[in-house]
Amino acid sequence: MSKRRLKLHGFNNLTKALSFNIYDLCYATTEAQRADYIAYIDEAYNAERLTDILSDVSSIIGANILNIARQDYDPQGASVTILIAEEPVAPGTTVSTAAPGPLPESVVGHLDKSHITVHTYPESHPHDGICTFRADIDVATCGVISPLKALNYLIHSFESDIVTVDYRVRGFTRDVRGRKHFIDHKITSIQDYFSRDTKTAYDMIDVNVYQENLFHTKMRLKEFDIDNYLFGINAAELSKREHGRIEKRLRKEMQELFYGRNL
Repeated sequence: MSKRRLKLHGFNNLTKALSFNIYDLCYATTEAQRADYIAYIDEAYNAERLTDILSDVSSIIGANILNIARQDYDPQGASVTILIAEEPVAPGTTVSTAAPGPLPESVVGHLDKSHITVHTYPESHPHDGICTFRADIDVATCGVISPLKALNYLIHSFESDIVTVDYRVRGFTRDVRGRKHFIDHKITSIQDYFSRDTKTAYDMIDVNVYQENLFHTKMRLKEFDIDNYLFGINAAELSKREHGRIEKRLRKEMQELFYGRNL
């Protein structure tokens, strides 16, 4: 049996916003290795790659691309803007490649009534060897399209060790009787929308405020193989003492990112 659809008066004015903070960690011993890591991240998530990711997100949520503008920067960083709409693009529409303003390592995609944004922040510490890559992603939609459809794709598109996800439904829409609706779908947790492999790979905790339609999930990768976190070296090259020190430092960094405070 098909689910009965809510009959609305006019356009669905609810805004559904999905936000991510995604972290990838590594350990690099020397200054040269740290520079190589930043260069690797800059290449792996350049404007072209980020444009591909946002284009896929647009397709997944049912939006249509109107315009693409992108720019890579020297020595590092990229900006991309994608204009998209809920309806198909009219025949003969042209696609512009003009670049937006200089926002280092960022991607922005706009719907006709909503937006998609991605900003990346690679950084390294000169003393303790820890390097992090953070991607901030926002997918906000109005109308019938839902950003939750892109949830699993976005997590799998980045090397995600720690992830925090927020989902909020804002505003209201009216049915034909004039009654306001502050949410148009059932949800108890963001975890309801994760694929099985995502649920298996991560430890998760929720902080939800149901009366405000606010949902928050923190995720931490379960598997820890130190070789996956070493850049320019491998575990076999480390002494037992150095192995233990680096693992302890990485685990502490992961805990601090997961809980959002210094430990």
